Amino acid sequence: MADVLDRPASAQSTAKLVQQATEQISRLVRDELTLARLEIADKARQAGVGMGLAGAGGVLAFCGIGTLIVAAVLALALAMPAWLAAVIVAVVAFASSGLLLLAGRHRIKQAGSPVPKAVTDGVRADVRTVSDAVKSRGRG
Repeated sequence: MADVLDRPASAQSTAKLVQQATEQISRLVRDELTLARLEIADKARQAGVGMGLAGAGGVLAFCGIGTLIVAAVLALALAMPAWLAAVIVAVVAFASSGLLLLAGRHRIKQAGSPVPKAVTDGVRADVRTVSDAVKSRGRG
């Protein structure tokens, strides 16, 4: 088989060329699928971190409001009216949760589209190469 592959394409039989092309396309598709799986796993991992941050921000907002209102309002109520102390503590809790939510949103956006761009670009290039080769072989 090795001597068949070493011969120029014009000297090989059509059946051998089709067999060789089929094997190469099969290997190419398997490799592209492996690349796609790796790229999707990486993007999912990045999105997962962002979602975790966003979730932590939500939990912190919930717990923070309750805890801060109870503790801080009581402490601030010693120096000012209780209603003003409650408003100040609520604003601080919302600001903290907002910062965490923004950080999580940024990480999710950073993950980008779930479409495996490197693989789709590679497949397009492969299709172009095969198409060009078929067209040039048909002319020659």
